[in-house]
Amino acid sequence: MPDRTAPLVFVSYAHESPDHEAQVRRLATFLRARIGLDVQFDQWADNKRIDWSIWAMNLLTEADYIVVVGSPEFRRRAEGTAPPDEGRGAQFEAMIMRNNITKDIRRETERILPVLLPGRTVEDLPVFLAGYSTTRFKIHEISDEGVQDLVAAITGVGRHPMPRRGEWLGGQNNRRTLFVNGMRWTVASPHIRADSAQIDGVRYENSIVLRPSPATSDSHAFVEIDLGGAYCLMTSVVGVPDDAAETFQVGHFRVCVDGDPRHEGKVALGKSATIKVDVTGAQRLRLEMSRPGAAASPLLADSKGAVALPELAWGDPSLY
Repeated sequence: MPDRTAPLVFVSYAHESPDHEAQVRRLATFLRARIGLDVQFDQWADNKRIDWSIWAMNLLTEADYIVVVGSPEFRRRAEGTAPPDEGRGAQFEAMIMRNNITKDIRRETERILPVLLPGRTVEDLPVFLAGYSTTRFKIHEISDEGVQDLVAAITGVGRHPMPRRGEWLGGQNNRRTLFVNGMRWTVASPHIRADSAQIDGVRYENSIVLRPSPATSDSHAFVEIDLGGAYCLMTSVVGVPDDAAETFQVGHFRVCVDGDPRHEGKVALGKSATIKVDVTGAQRLRLEMSRPGAAASPLLADSKGAVALPELAWGDPSLY
C-alpha cells in the first residue's frame, strides 16, 4: 500500500528512447528516494502482469499530483497527431487528463504539473497544458535546487512564503515600538533573560541581560526573534551593567539579520554604545553578546580563583 502520509505523485511521459526513459527514471527516483514523495512510475511496476490501462486510470484519478514530462513524442501522442497504434499509453493518459481538465479546469491546473527536463522547451508540452499561460517547471538538473520549484507546488511551501500581514493603520505612519524582550524568542541561550538593567546611570526596564552563574558559566549568549518582514529598524543601548561585579570586563555585541552580520562592537563599564540596524523586510534577527577570553568553567579560573564571567545587557532593544 502507498504511504499516504506523503503526497501521491504519478509520472506520465512518453516511451520514445532509452535515454529519455532513463532521464525520467532518474527524476522519479530522486523525487521518491531523496524528497520522500510517494511517486508511482511504470518502470517500477513491471514485476507482474497487470492491466496497464486500469493501473494508469486509477493513479490518474487518485494521485494528489500528476507530473507530466514534456517531450516531442508526448506532445504528438497527447494531441492526437500520432498513429493510433503508437504510444497507446501516453495517448490514453492524455485523454484522461484532457477530460479532467475540461471537467474542473481550476483543480486540474493545480494538480497537473508540466515538467521540462534538460534540453526540452515549452514547445514540447501539449497545447491543453497551456505551457505559455500557466506555470511550467523547467528542471536544469536533477538536484535539490533543480526540483525546488516543482516540490514547492506539491508541498505548498515556496522559496519566498508570503509574510504575515501587519496591523493596518489606515495609511498612518504611527506604528508603536515593540521591545524585543517582550516578544516570543524562537531560540535563546540558557543564561539570558528579560530583565531591567542600569547602564551608565540610565535605567532600561525592558532589557535583555546575561548573568551566568559560576557553576554554569557561559561567555557567549544570544537570542533570536522571528521578524516576519514587519519591521524597519532595531535600536538598542548596549553595555556593562553598572552593578557588574567585574568592573574591568569588555563586552562584545553583534547583530545578525537573516544570518548576515550587520553590526558588531565592544563596550566597557561607563562606555556604552547605541546601536541602530536597518531590518527592513528581514525575517530573522539575532542579538549576540559575549566576553572575549572569559573562562568557560570554574576550572579555568585565574590564579586567585576568580572566574571571568560576563555581565552584559542589551538596554531596551526595540523594533519599529
